[in-house]
Amino acid sequence: MASELKSIVDFEESLGILDIRVGRVVSAEPCAATPKPTYKMVIDFGKYGRRTSYGRFTGHPVDEVTGRLVLAVLNFPPRPMGDVVSEVLVLGVQYPGRDSGEATFVSPAVNAKIGSKLF
Repeated sequence: MASELKSIVDFEESLGILDIRVGRVVSAEPCAATPKPTYKMVIDFGKYGRRTSYGRFTGHPVDEVTGRLVLAVLNFPPRPMGDVVSEVLVLGVQYPGRDSGEATFVSPAVNAKIGSKLF
C-alpha cells in the first residue's frame, strides 16, 4: 500500500525557492573517486554557465548520457561526494530494477531551451 502524502505546502516556500533549470550534458564519464559508481557530467546551462555534477545514473550507457537534456537544481550548495564535489543536483527517480539510489533522469519531453526554468 502507498505511504501517505506529505502535508500541503505553499509554492513560494517550497518549489518557488529552488532554481531548477534545463541543461545539456556535454560530457560524461565514469568516476572512480566517489564511494559508489557514478558518472561525472559536465552540463551546459546556457547563460548560467557550465557546471559539474556527479550522479548515480550508471544504468544508462555513458554515450546515452552525453547530449541528454536534464533538470538540475542550481541553487543548492556544492556537495562533497568522496574526493570530488558536485556543483548541481541533477534530478532523477529510482531506476527500475536497480539498487536504491541508482537513478534515471527527469528530462523534458521535447527539445527545451537550455537554461529554461522549471515552473
